[in-house]
This record gives sequence, C-alpha cells and structure tokens, in this order.
Amino acid sequence: MGTKSAVDLMESLSEVHFSGFHIDGLEQRKAGTEQPTTSTTDMYKQPFVIGVAGGAASGKTSVCDMIVQQLHDQRVVLVNQDSFYHNLTQEELTRVQDYNFDHPEAFDTEQLLRVMDKLKRGQAVDIPNYDFKGYKNDVFPARRVNPADVIILEGILVFHDPRVRALMNMKIFVDTDADVRLARRIKRDTADNARDIGAVLDQYSKFVKPAFDDFILPTKKYADIIIPRGRDNHVAIDLIVQHIRTKLGQHDMCKIYRNLYVIQSTFQIRGMHTLIRDSQTTKHDFVFYSDRLIRLVVEHGLGHLPFTEKQVTTPTASVYSGVDFCKRLCGVSIIRSGESMENALRACCKGIKIGKILIHREGDNGQQLIYEKLPNDISDRHVLLLDPILGTGNSAVEAISLLLKKGVPESNILFLNLVSAPQGVHVVCKRFPRIKIVTSEIEIGLNEAFRVIPGMGEFGDRYFGTDDDDQQASQ
Repeated sequence: MGTKSAVDLMESLSEVHFSGFHIDGLEQRKAGTEQPTTSTTDMYKQPFVIGVAGGAASGKTSVCDMIVQQLHDQRVVLVNQDSFYHNLTQEELTRVQDYNFDHPEAFDTEQLLRVMDKLKRGQAVDIPNYDFKGYKNDVFPARRVNPADVIILEGILVFHDPRVRALMNMKIFVDTDADVRLARRIKRDTADNARDIGAVLDQYSKFVKPAFDDFILPTKKYADIIIPRGRDNHVAIDLIVQHIRTKLGQHDMCKIYRNLYVIQSTFQIRGMHTLIRDSQTTKHDFVFYSDRLIRLVVEHGLGHLPFTEKQVTTPTASVYSGVDFCKRLCGVSIIRSGESMENALRACCKGIKIGKILIHREGDNGQQLIYEKLPNDISDRHVLLLDPILGTGNSAVEAISLLLKKGVPESNILFLNLVSAPQGVHVVCKRFPRIKIVTSEIEIGLNEAFRVIPGMGEFGDRYFGTDDDDQQASQ
C-alpha cells in the first residue's frame, strides 16, 4: 500500500456522500439478516429511515436539504417519491391535462418498496429518473444510489400506504398554510416551468386541492413530528438532527446492554478502521492510525469516570465553574496487545500507574493466568482495562475476575478496546453487569477458529512488527 493510498483514503472519506434522490421508506430489519456492504458497521446496523410528507410546495425538499447539510459527517441518501410515477399510456398522454398526479394510484408503490428493501439490505439500487415532459420513467438513464446511514424518503403521499409507513423510523409532516403553498406553486410552475397561470390554477382546483384534502391531510395523524413553517422552523430541524445523531450513535447491542458504549462513527473513524483492517497496510500506517483510534477510545472512556465540581480563577480574574478529573486511576493492560494502548493512556493521564496481566490464549481457550503485576493499592482505584480486541470474552473474564479478587469494585472497572465481537460482549456483560465496555466498533462475529471477523488479524504482531520478524527468521 503506497503513501498515496492512506492519505487519499482519509481525504476522500471526509467528503459528504450525497446521492441526490428522495422517496418513502422502510423499518429496521432484525440484526443478522442484512447483506454485507462496504463497512462492517453497515453489515450489523440498519440505516435510519425518515419519511417526510406534506402538501405540494409545502417546503419538504428544503427541510430535507437542511437535514442533509447538518448531517454532513454521515452518509445520507435522499429518495423522492416522484421518481416512481407510473408511465402514462398513449391514451392517458392524449388527455394528460385530466390525469391526477396527486392520486395514490399515480405512483408505482410496489417498485418503491422493492427499491427500499434493497437499500435497507445494504445493496446499491437503480432508481428511475422520471421524465416530467414525456411522462415516462425509461427515457433517461436510471440513477445509481448507494446504501447509507440515513435514508430520507420524501413525497406528498409517503404516509398513505401502511407498508411504506411501517418501514420508517421517523415520520415528519411539513405543515404549511394553503395560501403559501398555492403562491409557491404558481411561482414555480409559471416562472420555472413556463406554464400558463390559468392552467396552474385549473389543475390546483381540479386535482391538487381535492387530493390534499382527501389523501394527504388525513396522513398527518401518522406523523411523529409536525413542522409548521417548513424550512423557516430552524428549532424543529435542529431537534430532529439531534435525535437522528443520538440514534446513529446507538448500536443495537447498546439497547440490550446499558453498560456497553460504542463511540459514534464518523467518516474519519470509518476511514481509520479501513486502513488498519487492510492486510496491505504498512506497519507504520497501522501503528499511526491504530494510535489515533486508541486515543479516541481512551478519551471517550475517561468521560465515564466520576468527577467533582471545581471553580477556578482565570487570567482575566473571572471565575470559571468546571470539574476536576478523577484522581485515583490506574491502567491494566492484557499482555501483549493491550500494551499497544498504554501510550495513549499515558498521554491522556500524566503519571498514571499501569499494571499488566498475561493470559495464555491457546489450549485452555484463553483462561489460564500466567503472570500478573498490579499496583498494591489497586482496590482503591478506578481501573482502565486495556485490550484492543474483545473476541470470545474468555481472556477478559479471567482478567476481570482477577481484578475482583484483588478487591476492585466491579463498577470501578472500565474495559477499553478497539473492536468487540457480539459473543464477547454477551459473555462479559452478562457475567459482569456493572462494568463498562467502551469500543469503537462492533464486529460481525467469530469464525470457526474463534477469530474475530472481519477483524484486523493478530493485532499485537501487526502493531509491534513481530509477524515480519518471524517471517524473516523463517526465510
């Protein structure tokens, strides 16, 4: 892997992914039924699906655009219900002025459901690019849309079909006064689409207003959130984005175990994971990006320690009310991979004591204690247990059991690792419900050899370079 690959990958992952489409959506599937995608998180987590409904010209698209802008560090896809209009027959084309585009039957809901099902499964899809002049969906090439963290489904009737409605995690109705919607529609159709104002008003009174009263307005009752004034309601949009971020940062397993904390994923974090998981990454890059990730995990973990309130006087003679860090800390690394996390801990906690535990991981399934060297007063400290990989959980159980025997309260133990297999999380959290686990990603699971997958190989060998030494010695 050349120098260019590491730098370019991190830069490209900083950019916003925007597929430029809108539609209606689906609900979360059960974990484990998803198909593999481009990242391990996607293989385990479902996208957050938002439905945005409201009358024509109510400001739905503007609301969606503002949500996308605020979620710039996430992958967001917009899909529009308008992409799924039926092709008009030759007979309908001759009387197109009498065709009701605001009626539920004007949309191909079955195709919409198929497309959304694929997106939910983590598969890229081709969405029709509807020709609003020829009233066909096969004139222009289809648009390729990739899976994402957030799918926004926008359209006037996205709440009408219960199957579509059931697929949404959040339903938003943009509520705008009828006079405002009519004024916007007149401006849009006459100025932008060069239509005659008489034809616009005729269509409004004949189709648009009756369809709103009969089909769109009744679906308002299904909305979780109603936004008056559309894009001008910045408070509502900020609250919606805040809620979405909370949901995105919560892994499915965090709902089962309250003592499991997964740091919120960003393009930078995903990019660093991509690099350290790549078997072709050089030792230098592996160490560099592993250290960055470890530092994030350590900082996040320290945020779960107790603190005391403290006031200080600033150089301007002002009083600042803040907090004082927890003083009685120590780290314990599980040799040998855990030692890779010591530098990050020392960088965050100056002068911290660090103990060591060596556990034999072969033959006895990781349960044989070989060596331990711990601070004498460890029972009086909060302990940060360090091991970059939580696999079966057997070594972690042995290490935690030792700490408990040394008198450390279970609630004083914080287990920090880079990646965790669900099996290991189950074992540790079930056995020790009062410890806290902090990790940066949850893995898919373990293979037949009890290796974490997709994983990153033997972490200690790759970090300390001993796999290269072994290979050279055998040559």
